Amino acid sequence: MSKEYFITKDIAQYIEYIFQVKNLSPNTANSYKRDLLKLSTYLKSLEITLYNEITDDICTGWIGNLFSANNNPRSIQRHLSSAKGFFKFLKKNSIIESSPFELVKAPKTAQHLPDVLSPEDVEQLLSIKPEDALEIRDLAIVELMYSSGLRVSETANIDIDDFEEEMSFLRVLGKGSKTRIVPLGRYAISAIQNWIKERQKYSEESTALFINLKGSRLSVRSIQLRLKRMALKQGLPPVHPHMLRHSFATHMLESSGDLRTIQELLGHSSLSTTQIYTKLDYQYLVKIYDKAHPRAKK
Repeated sequence: MSKEYFITKDIAQYIEYIFQVKNLSPNTANSYKRDLLKLSTYLKSLEITLYNEITDDICTGWIGNLFSANNNPRSIQRHLSSAKGFFKFLKKNSIIESSPFELVKAPKTAQHLPDVLSPEDVEQLLSIKPEDALEIRDLAIVELMYSSGLRVSETANIDIDDFEEEMSFLRVLGKGSKTRIVPLGRYAISAIQNWIKERQKYSEESTALFINLKGSRLSVRSIQLRLKRMALKQGLPPVHPHMLRHSFATHMLESSGDLRTIQELLGHSSLSTTQIYTKLDYQYLVKIYDKAHPRAKK
C-alpha cells in the first residue's frame, strides 16, 4: 500500500471541482471533504486499496459504522450524499464504471414537530396589562404575529404603510421576496392602533412600524428577547416567535380543517410544508381520544 492512500488524491480533485465549478461555498466544500476523509479512513481500516473492491455491503457497513459512532440520521444522510456525489464524479471521469453507493439508503430522519402553545397559553400570554410604551409595543407585536401567522423577520420588516383597508389587511414581504396579503383580527388591530399612538412620541421619520425608543427599526433579536420576557412575566415558560406562528396554524387547522387557506396565510410555496400541521392536529385528536374513550384509557 502506498504512503498516499489511493482515494486521497481523487478527494482533493473532487473538492476542487465542487468549489471551483459547482460554486459551492467553502464551508460546504470543507464539510464534503470531512465526510469523504471519514470514508477513506474506513476503507483503509478494511485494507481496501482499489475502487473495484468496494461493494455495496462495504458501503452499508460504513453507514452502520457512522450510526455506531452516534451520528444522528441527518448527519448520516449528509455523509451519504457526500459519498454519492464523489462516486458520481469518479464515474463521470471514467475512473470507475459504476458507483457502489448508487442503491445505498440512509436511515430516515425523524420529523420534528414544532412546539405549539395551547389556546389557554395564548390567552394567558395576551392577557398582559401593558405598564409602559415598550409593553404596549410588545403586545401589538405578539397580537399581530398570532393573528396573522407572521415570521419574526416579516414582523420586524413591516412598515406603517403596509396596511390596507383601514388596517383590516396587511401586505407581507415573505421568503423569496414574495408578497402576500393577510387579514388582521380585531384584537391585533386594536393593539397596533394603541402602539401607533405611543410610537409618535419616539419617531415621526422612520417608516418602520415597530421601533425602539431611539426611533430605530426593532431587530429580530430584540423581538425574540422581548417575547421571552413577556412570557416569563405572564407565568409561562420562554416562548420563541416561531411558536406563535405554529400556534396560529395549528389552531386554525383545528377550527377549520382548511389546509390550503392556511398554506396561503403562512406563505408556504408548497402544501407539503404546511402538512406538518395535520400531524400536530392528529396528535391533538389522539390525546382527546385517549382521554375520553372508555376503551382507550390506559
